[in-house]
Amino acid sequence: MRTRFHHMNCSVARALDLLGEWWTILIIREALAGTHRFEDFQQRLGIARNILTSRLRKLTDHGVLERVAAQEGGRRKVYRLTRKGRDLLPVLVALMQWGDRWIIGPGREPLRLVERSSGRGIACMTVQSQEGRALGLGDLKALPGPGFGRGDAARTGCRAETDEAEPP
Repeated sequence: MRTRFHHMNCSVARALDLLGEWWTILIIREALAGTHRFEDFQQRLGIARNILTSRLRKLTDHGVLERVAAQEGGRRKVYRLTRKGRDLLPVLVALMQWGDRWIIGPGREPLRLVERSSGRGIACMTVQSQEGRALGLGDLKALPGPGFGRGDAARTGCRAETDEAEPP
């Protein structure tokens, strides 16, 4: 039985509760690549029908995908990314770039992402300042946000009363 994180007041844990199941990120990858039909998801991923049905239902229930008519007035349904789903593009690109660098290895990347209009490769995903300057871990500090709760101090190192955070 998989551990659930829905009770944790942590954005990463709660996102994993939705996205962390086996196959889910690959389904989103396929949707970002233009896959819309159930049969196409199944064929491209080699996933069992019952598992695909379960994952698509969960992504639809949580507003990452929506089921819409394939053609106006048609009975057949397809899956389309919502804005919430399209907002996962930087997450998937960062994961791909990390995998290319640390798992596959430089010079052996299975795919290259290029800008459609210029054909030039894209920059590596980075954490940036408001001005666009690349930031490293040492440049960041965690402060309590509006949803910070009493029990969050021990996990995060943040102290709500002083707005200070210990370095991770």
